[in-house]
Amino acid sequence: MIDHVQDLAALREATDRLLSAAASLDETALAEPSRLPGWTRGHVLAHLARNADALVNVLQGLPMYVSGEARDQDIERDAPRPPAVQLADVRDTAARFDAQGAVPADWERLVELRNGVTDRAARVPFRRLQEIELHHVDLGVGYELEDLPERFTGQETDFLADRFSGLATVPPTRLLAGGREWRTGGREGGEVTVSGSAADLVGWLAGRRDGSALTVSGGPLPVLPPL
Repeated sequence: MIDHVQDLAALREATDRLLSAAASLDETALAEPSRLPGWTRGHVLAHLARNADALVNVLQGLPMYVSGEARDQDIERDAPRPPAVQLADVRDTAARFDAQGAVPADWERLVELRNGVTDRAARVPFRRLQEIELHHVDLGVGYELEDLPERFTGQETDFLADRFSGLATVPPTRLLAGGREWRTGGREGGEVTVSGSAADLVGWLAGRRDGSALTVSGGPLPVLPPL
């Protein structure tokens, strides 16, 4: 169930956690590699700031980014900034997104994101929450998938199972974790069952873990498309 009010509240808490963790990073630590290939921690924080601006654009009915190239250039430009500037930018842009979320609006309307993807406006706060929670893990500062709030982990598994549903390149797949069950993948072929901890399952679905800790039956571990 989409509940943008709850997601906005969860987003404020998640943003505070990330900012508290990032406040301990000095210039050397920001220049070190994150867990995302080719990105430093500075790249991750720069992306989070620019993503907040982009999602404000979405809620205002504007293009999310001027272009993919401009998005990438902005992240590269902002990645090397001093820690205080990085933190202020993430904090200020998060506040702007929160303020936009408080504006009375038709939350059932369709909005357009990147690459022609559309979604209900009510889902946008959760999409921002995804960015904050997963990229907090990507910073590699001690916040792990096991630390994600249970509500978010369930939401994210719901979202990604739905995202991969109907894909012919993914076999019919049954997902089991924490007493819950999901189905995803295509409709042709025998069903594969993938089970494990909630953190390992969402990590595999989100491309943060290789799935080696999961138990698989009915075939090999499915290969998922990149997010």
